[in-house]
Amino acid sequence: MSPEPLILTPSAAKRVAFLASKQARPAILRLAVEGGGCSGFQYKFDLADGPDADDSVSETDGVKLVVDPMSLDLIAGSTVDFVESLGGAAFKVENPQAAAGCGCGASFGI
Repeated sequence: MSPEPLILTPSAAKRVAFLASKQARPAILRLAVEGGGCSGFQYKFDLADGPDADDSVSETDGVKLVVDPMSLDLIAGSTVDFVESLGGAAFKVENPQAAAGCGCGASFGI
């Protein structure tokens, strides 16, 4: 059974495209999960030059979201959004597998 797909919102795709154009890089966002943070795991975002052979790839408005297989196990079915508020602007992951999260939304627990 394959994992649930990841969704990159149009708002997040627009922000990735903007950042990539500023750095003259392809519009590819890599999302990874690392151990750490106040809830056990934390999200890591980077621009990528391309997907690896075993990455999961989803696309919105010509922008790709790539995730390695180990991270995908922890975030399958998630939605990646870009939100702006009075507190700042950031990518936000809505993870249906997260049983706990921290106040800043940067880390989660399963």
